[in-house]
Amino acid sequence: MSTVKALLFDLGGVVIDISFVSAFQHWSALSPLSLENMQDRFQFDEVFQHFERGEIGEPTYFERLRKQLQLTGSDDQIKQGWNAIIRGQISETLAVVQQARQKLPCFAFSNTNETHITLLDRDYSDVLNTFDHVFLSSRIGMRKPEQAAFEFIAQSIDVPVHEILFFDDLAENVNGAKRAGLQTVLVQNPNDVRQALSAFI
Repeated sequence: MSTVKALLFDLGGVVIDISFVSAFQHWSALSPLSLENMQDRFQFDEVFQHFERGEIGEPTYFERLRKQLQLTGSDDQIKQGWNAIIRGQISETLAVVQQARQKLPCFAFSNTNETHITLLDRDYSDVLNTFDHVFLSSRIGMRKPEQAAFEFIAQSIDVPVHEILFFDDLAENVNGAKRAGLQTVLVQNPNDVRQALSAFI
């Protein structure tokens, strides 16, 4: 591994457990569609990406979900399902991050939206405070795997891209980071993080 001067972590799937199935299960009471049909109809499409860049708000995106998944509930009911995606912290990984932070600055970069940010601020402040800074897609107007997003973060933390080690559970984001020049780790379980950081903990 080349010189590493900063660590950059995805949140959902790396330090926070997420499951879109939890949302579909919640919404099953609001839709005539089966769980399987909702999973098939849900898309990480341009509208979803606009929501994650902060280009549209919660009411607009929830209306999209109503049409996409035939939901009949109120915005609050849809929000309950949307927030069910976030299931809890991954304590084993967080412990490794806390150890690594004693030797290197640790940052997070999450593709997220204002609805989930409100939930994270309220219920996961301890997780967010594990990092020196948390970059949120809807606040910076860019999302993974866009090269400009990684370049923005490197400039913001004043560390060259090739000296940042990035952890994410999605190959698409890891490949985007590689194209931007970052060192990368594809995370499938907490042990992947521990092994990659063995020199720093």
